[in-house]
Amino acid sequence: MNTVPSLCPLCQSDHTQLYHSEQRSKVLPRDYWRCATCALVFVPAVFHLDSVAEKAVYDQHQNRPDDPGYRKFLNRLYEPMHQKLAPGAVGLDFGCGPGPTLALMFAEAGFACANYDLYYCHQPERLAQRYDFICSSEVVEHLSAPGQVLSQLIGMLKPGGWLGLMTKRLSTDAAFANWHYTLDPTHISFFADNSFRWLASEHQLQLEFYGPDVVLLHKPAASTISC
Repeated sequence: MNTVPSLCPLCQSDHTQLYHSEQRSKVLPRDYWRCATCALVFVPAVFHLDSVAEKAVYDQHQNRPDDPGYRKFLNRLYEPMHQKLAPGAVGLDFGCGPGPTLALMFAEAGFACANYDLYYCHQPERLAQRYDFICSSEVVEHLSAPGQVLSQLIGMLKPGGWLGLMTKRLSTDAAFANWHYTLDPTHISFFADNSFRWLASEHQLQLEFYGPDVVLLHKPAASTISC
């Protein structure tokens, strides 16, 4: 393996190096590279699934809006995020999956929230609108171009808006070698705390961490954005 990747898919830096070679699964031998600039660990494109194989994995998910366990899981993102919102805020659940639930949870609290998903709710016109908040649970680890997609989402936020992301974050090098999260063949981008710090700095956002897997990014109001 040891295939040389292109630029970092988050920050576009060429300061990347081989980080880990996965051998635990016979169906998943692949390399992981780490960016020295933003600390993202990523899988080179040569190891990515095609769209048919990727969707086949997602089709196996059994997430339902009426599942209390799934709602409890999503509550880790929903709880800190909904407390940030002003009455009447309108949002988008980006990457809602086959069982959209976050939008329903926000709606139950009085916040209108639309759904979007590349495979299950592909309505691209919703990506041309602007929102008071955008939530995205267990999505960014699947992105082959996280920098491009996150820049797009940030651009879709109104001034003063919030972007809430849930993804398990890297901890230590030793933990990565035995991390179950890397065994999902659709997981190709792994964020560290410093990855989100880079993102916040790049886009002039306020960053807040909640536990090991939730981050909120606040876009400043127009009057506070410096030239």
